[in-house]
Amino acid sequence: MSLSYSHAHQQGSGTTEVVAVLVAITDHNARVLTVDQGKLLPNGPLMPLHRSLQAGVRQWVEEQTEQPLGYIEQLYTFVDTNRRNVDGHALVYVSYLGLVQEEQTQELQTKALWRDWYDYFPWENHLDGMPSTITDFIVPALFDWADSSADEMMQQRRRQRIRLCWGINKVAIGNNANNTLENKNTKKGKKHHYEWVAEHALLRYEMLYEAELIPEAPNYQPNKLPKHWGQVIGIPMYYDHRRVIATAISRLRAKIEYRPLIFGLMPDTFTLSQLQRSIEALSGGRLHKQNFRRLLDSQNLVMETGESSSAQRGRPAKLYRFCHDIELQSLLMDSKLPKSR
Repeated sequence: MSLSYSHAHQQGSGTTEVVAVLVAITDHNARVLTVDQGKLLPNGPLMPLHRSLQAGVRQWVEEQTEQPLGYIEQLYTFVDTNRRNVDGHALVYVSYLGLVQEEQTQELQTKALWRDWYDYFPWENHLDGMPSTITDFIVPALFDWADSSADEMMQQRRRQRIRLCWGINKVAIGNNANNTLENKNTKKGKKHHYEWVAEHALLRYEMLYEAELIPEAPNYQPNKLPKHWGQVIGIPMYYDHRRVIATAISRLRAKIEYRPLIFGLMPDTFTLSQLQRSIEALSGGRLHKQNFRRLLDSQNLVMETGESSSAQRGRPAKLYRFCHDIELQSLLMDSKLPKSR
């Protein structure tokens, strides 16, 4: 895709930039803060005046978005070989993950936009079950990619990776007889069950990139794909920033199982339903209501405030807050979130 966005680091001799993934939950939707009409994350070159990487990322976020920053942690370091400075050196960008509470999100006066992260990764949204686009379009296209290899062992390896990444258990997908769950190379009586693993978001994105099925891939050929493929594959971004968001999604989904990152996304008081729906927005799947609440009780994670929400319809729900005297790192440490079946 055309990298039309112009930025100061393209004209300089620096080799490092910082980029931020800011995440918020608003109206039970997981959102990320973007610039340049949703095509980029807040970013900028690391400059001598920045005393640290964090100082650099905070300055660029505040300058480009006017969004105050709370909790941030370093996410990953990427090398962008497609972009080079004036001396011909590849650019390195250090990414950060920041969490913003609902009440801190505001009507931004800049050109920054909050976007639903499933606009960029529609296949990751399983709140209403696995999207049909996965089995109807994405997986068949991936199996075609698998079969395009001249090496039979590579074909088998790719098919196995597809099933592992995408949780595919159907007897057959696509027109190729090799795309069955049990083909002629499977040992008799030995069956495999593949499950969708939410925290594998980055693996799925990178597989689509490797198969050249997304616009960010260097040899992407949309003319060979269904005409509405753009709706299936989500909104592309410049500078491979969509890979940075995929990394953040995987990090959050993995940590939310065991660590208290949800603390940084919730308001001071909330209902249990709001808490559950917020976690579901991040994980992309439904949780079992009763088991979820038993887990909260057994872990002593929340406590009643003595107040109720001012619901417009129905009976007001009790308001809760997190127990501040618990050790934050113990949140869900011994128990995974109870999935809805």
